[in-house]
Amino acid sequence: MNVEQFAQLVEAARQQMAKVIVGQEDIVEGVLIALVGQGHVLIEGVPGLGKTLLVRALSRVLSLEFKRIQFTPDLMPSDVTGNKVYDAKKGELVFRAGPVFAQLLLADEINRAPAKTQAALLESMQDFQVTIDGAAYPLPRPFITMATQNPVESQGTYPLPEAQLDRFMFKLNMTYPAKEEENRILDNYLRGFDPRQLDSAGVQAVCSADQVEQMQRLAAQIHVDRRVIDYITSLTGQTRNWGSLFMGASPRASVTLLLTSRIHAAMMGRDYVNPDDVRRLAPWTLRHRVILNPDAEIEGLTADDVVQEIIAAVEVPELR
Repeated sequence: MNVEQFAQLVEAARQQMAKVIVGQEDIVEGVLIALVGQGHVLIEGVPGLGKTLLVRALSRVLSLEFKRIQFTPDLMPSDVTGNKVYDAKKGELVFRAGPVFAQLLLADEINRAPAKTQAALLESMQDFQVTIDGAAYPLPRPFITMATQNPVESQGTYPLPEAQLDRFMFKLNMTYPAKEEENRILDNYLRGFDPRQLDSAGVQAVCSADQVEQMQRLAAQIHVDRRVIDYITSLTGQTRNWGSLFMGASPRASVTLLLTSRIHAAMMGRDYVNPDDVRRLAPWTLRHRVILNPDAEIEGLTADDVVQEIIAAVEVPELR
């Protein structure tokens, strides 16, 4: 696979997704980058914006096995990972895999489950495996977790700890559609669109799991200039010294910016990274990895506001 073929596959995936997802181009781009980068995505948005439909459509377009977990206060860790049950025929305990054993996992309303259940995902997200009674069970590849949470409702929720937030490659904010986009959504339903029947919408697979792995290998070959590397570390370094922030981004954020900038460059049809790739992905990478100090919160600042301040303050290198 070359860069041109990479960009063509991404464009084909976007066109298929557009058959059922109206607007939300940033969200679609973000999840495609995360999939190639073997990362995970936290999508924040109010109910009814199409988060589940987005993941189902993505699994269809990329020919990936899809499973969904509805997180609730009484969800147990074994409901996520699976457990060992007694097999009367074999006369022994055998492992029964949980829904985490999928290529594309939707963790719906992840902040409704207690910390112990949320933690059951940590090993899966970091090491792509599940350990039960000392035995490790590898997850299918590629593997990506897409978690959703409601930014408004707090009653009956358990905020995600910083350690878990840091394991998400991106945090994407799904917003209300514009009036024109909402009109198109209604037009689709007037024509008989059924979100449970993607076949009727003409959504077709344009990529296989093997091709996704080829895209991953190609992204690892995209050239990164030393000045771009210095630009990345300057951005993340500023978050650790910025007056409005109590806690800055970890080195994992720098690694994420490096890896995903390569993928974004390939999506644009380039075999090299430029600073625009980094600037494009910095808000998605940093917004959930920084914590505002109390004074900034009182002033009404958001993490996005501060990240944009930092992006504007750091000098952009010129590549010749």
